[in-house]
Amino acid sequence: MARSNLHATRIKPEQTELLVLRVLRSERISPGFQRVTLGEGDVGKFRPMGFDQWFRLFIPVADGSLDRLPNKLNTLAFLRFLAIAKATRPLLRSYTVRAARDGSFDVDFVLHEPAGPAAEWAVKCAPGDTVAILDEGIGFHPPDFVDRIRLVGEESALPAIAGILGSLDAGVRGEAIIEIPAEADRQDLTAPAGVSVTWVVRQDHAAVPGVAALAAAVALSPAPGMYGWVAGEQALASGLRRHWVATGVPKENIMFCGYWRHT
Repeated sequence: MARSNLHATRIKPEQTELLVLRVLRSERISPGFQRVTLGEGDVGKFRPMGFDQWFRLFIPVADGSLDRLPNKLNTLAFLRFLAIAKATRPLLRSYTVRAARDGSFDVDFVLHEPAGPAAEWAVKCAPGDTVAILDEGIGFHPPDFVDRIRLVGEESALPAIAGILGSLDAGVRGEAIIEIPAEADRQDLTAPAGVSVTWVVRQDHAAVPGVAALAAAVALSPAPGMYGWVAGEQALASGLRRHWVATGVPKENIMFCGYWRHT
């Protein structure tokens, strides 16, 4: 992850331990997304928290490459992880729970061009393949007095926004702005009646993801007492945070996270 205040604002899970799971299925749900469903193995120890619950995903690259992983990922454990030879060190990425149910949960992978190693794995994985995860909790944590929310992100933040919308109380008001690369990447989302969802479809396929979402969010008038949540490409996350602060939103009312950085 790039610049963020996620670790300062997040709610951690009650317990964190390495869970080994299996792929139950993998399917293309739209041109830009592959959905992988995980379950079996240690799934009974997984505790869904809703909202933008995220986890570290370890994808094996060789037989036995999940055997030396830590039960937490503090600085020392991460250094030990990096000391594992590249030939056997699992691929490590961060992902969000798209939807959870008893015994399994879905993970949506964005299919960029060119595809990254995690997306390639998502497309090629098969039922029975094993992975490991470390639950990291949730970052969406508005103060009790906030009665309006604003969620903004591009496609990499769509799973988190979907999770937040589906976890909100029915009386919450606000807006969600979601930028996607194609009209066909829209998803049916569950949201409170008082929260509007605006889909921003990128018209220029060469444009940097997040630019259109940032423009749409800046065009909205600031709402007094709102809680802002923004994630995705670094310029979107940092740029919108600066705008919100400049328009009077208290810093403690903002959660921002750069999932990745355009180069």
